[in-house]
Parts: sequence; structure tokens; C-alpha cells
Amino acid sequence: MTQMKAARFDKREKKRAKRDAKKRDTSARRSALPRNRRTIMIVILSAIAIALYSVMVPVHVALYASSVPIMMLLAAVAVTAALVGVRYPNLAIIMFTVAAVLIPLTISRDAAVHAPWPWSVPMLISFAVTVAALTFQHGWRRGLIMFALGTGSGLIASIMLPTVPSANSLIVTTSVVGGIYLIAVLLAGRLRLGDELTRQRAHTAEEQARRELVEERTRIARELHDVVAHSMSVIQVQASTARYRLPDLPADALSEFDDLAATARSSLTEMRRLLGVLRTEDQSAELTPQQGIDDIPALVDSIRRAGVDVGLELVTADVSSAPAGVQIAAFRIVQEALSNAVRHAPGSRITVSVRTDDAAIRLRVHNNAATREIAAQPSGHGLRGMRERVALVDGTLEAGPDADGGWTVAAALPWNSKQESA
Repeated sequence: MTQMKAARFDKREKKRAKRDAKKRDTSARRSALPRNRRTIMIVILSAIAIALYSVMVPVHVALYASSVPIMMLLAAVAVTAALVGVRYPNLAIIMFTVAAVLIPLTISRDAAVHAPWPWSVPMLISFAVTVAALTFQHGWRRGLIMFALGTGSGLIASIMLPTVPSANSLIVTTSVVGGIYLIAVLLAGRLRLGDELTRQRAHTAEEQARRELVEERTRIARELHDVVAHSMSVIQVQASTARYRLPDLPADALSEFDDLAATARSSLTEMRRLLGVLRTEDQSAELTPQQGIDDIPALVDSIRRAGVDVGLELVTADVSSAPAGVQIAAFRIVQEALSNAVRHAPGSRITVSVRTDDAAIRLRVHNNAATREIAAQPSGHGLRGMRERVALVDGTLEAGPDADGGWTVAAALPWNSKQESA
């Protein structure tokens, strides 16, 4: 029954995780570009808008005899459309379309005969910038809409003023802006693919770290199960054999011992079920005994046989009285610290120190990072697992770089934790 409930709970958690991941992906796609790249785009478009405005107004006033106030207003609308499109694409499309329709109509017909019409060179550049910006920021659909409406605006102007030559300007504008649109589509697709791969890598790394952390916690739980199960077994045996070892016990005391033995057996059964839930399908029961402080020299020897320079300073009293949880935590902390040193600082000299005093068992693993600076980080799942083990026995842990460029992991595990005394 417990395993069935755990399986249903695990299924619900997987569905919820998939929904959360889908929501994150949807929110990430709302913005085609990262925030820092969007800031760069705003700066570039602002500079382009200022340059185009400073050129467009004089050109249209001098060559096309446009009204200065009207041209100042319409030019401002045309050149800022791309900048507005960073946040408001629909508004940008409307702004530029309106400007593209009205600006050719404000031009003197006599002047339009001797200059490009309905698209002047500044307006053509502004059209291309707007289409490219919308494509980069919001995808090919918005860029295509802007390209179609802008081209349609030029056709509307040529229809309204059929006596003014417009074929060359329309062909050149459509060809140039169309080519820029295609280039923008390709570049935007490549950028989006790169951003998506970056998000997937980050998501995969996050899931991997979370999975490894869960596995470490499960491992700790299984080890604690072994410790507590052993103690419960001793209690059950002592309570069950009390009537034979102590024949003079009164009936009430024997009844209490029988109840205590029954409770211990029931607790052991529930703990076995819990262990079955914690163990995944590809994990089998561990038949080897749990390692403790006495096994640290053998661990160091195994690392030495792999060609690693490891020194051991073992100054301990009799540690047999240390709680089993403390013994396991000490061994696992030294094991993980050695693994991190070998992985992140290959070739460095490693020193393992195990000392005891009246208050605690003190562990220290130091490497001098001779070949390269150690890359371990406090946020890694290995150090996080160490901290959880130390917190479980009310100890302390310090891990970080040294002044000489090395890395040190130091832990203090008290002889009697609060959990043990409780």
C-alpha cells in the first residue's frame, strides 16, 4: 500500500514538473531575444533613429519641398517605429504604415519627378531597419506583415498620384527591403536556435543537479535506515527475550516487554517498506556493511593505488563509542572531499587529517591545487550533500579556497548529536 501511494505521488509530481517546464518554455519564447541583447538593440536603434531623423527632414524639405512642421512630425513617427517595435510591435507597424502613406502625399509633384518617389533614400533605410528590427525581436510573421504593409503603402501612393513616375523606386525598395528581410529571418532563426540550446543546457544541468541531490539524500536515508533498523532489532530481541533472561519479572512488566517487542517489529516492517520506496528500480540492496572512521585508511589506500599523492594523519582515540550516524557521515565526507580533489585538482597533493578530542571528531581534507585552481563551487551537489550529513549530526562544515590557492574541507562531528541524545 505504501509503495502504491508513493508511485501515484511520483506520477503526479512528474506531471506537475512537465507542466511547469512547459510554462517556463512558453514564457521564454515570449521574448525572442535575451534582455541584454534587447538593451543593445535599443541603443543601436536609438542611434539609427537620431541619424535618420537628422537626414530625413532636411532632404525632404530641400528636395521634395515638404512642409517643415508636417515633415518633422511624420519623420519622427517613421524613424522611431523600429525603436517602439522592441516592446510594442503592433503599434510600430501602425506608426510606420501611416507615415509611409502620408509622407509621399506631402511631396510636391514637380519635385517628385526629379527625385526617387514614393520612397526617398532615408525612408527606404527606415523601412529596412523597421522590418529587420521586428523580425529579430518578434519573429518572421511580424516582419512579413511590416514588409507587406510598407510595400502596399508605396503602391497606394503611386495609385493616388499616377502621373508621378514610381516604378523604379518601388522595384528598388521592394528588392532591397525584401533581401534584408530574408537575411534577418535567417539570422534571427540562428539566434533563437542558439538561445534555445542555451536554455536547454541550463535546464538539463539544473535537472541533473536536482536529480543528483535527490539521489544523495536517498542514499543518506538508506544509510540511516540501516543504523536505526539495527538499533530497533536490538530492542526487539531484548524485549522478546526478557521473559527468559529475567524470570522473576512480574506479569505487568512482561506484558510491557511483549508490547515493546511487537511495536519494534511493526516499526521494522514499516521501515523496510520505506526503504523499498526509496530504492529505485535499478538499485539492489547493498550487502556490504556501512563504512565508518576505521575504514578511512583503506579509502586513502585505494586513492593512492590510483596514482594520487595522498597523505593521512590519523590521530584518534577509540571511536567505537561514536554513534553509527557520525561514523557514516565521517567516512562519506572524507570520500566526497577526496573525489572533489581528484576531479577538480588532478595532480595536486592531498592531505587527509582525522583527529578527535573530547568534543568532536575533526576531519580535514586539503589539496594544494598544484596543476590548476580547484573548480569546486559551494553550490555543488557534493558539498550540499556534505552539509546535509553534517547538519544531521549537529556538526559544522567549512569548505572553501585557502590563501595558498588550495582547497580545504573541514568538518567537526560531535560525539553525541541532539538526535542521538533525544
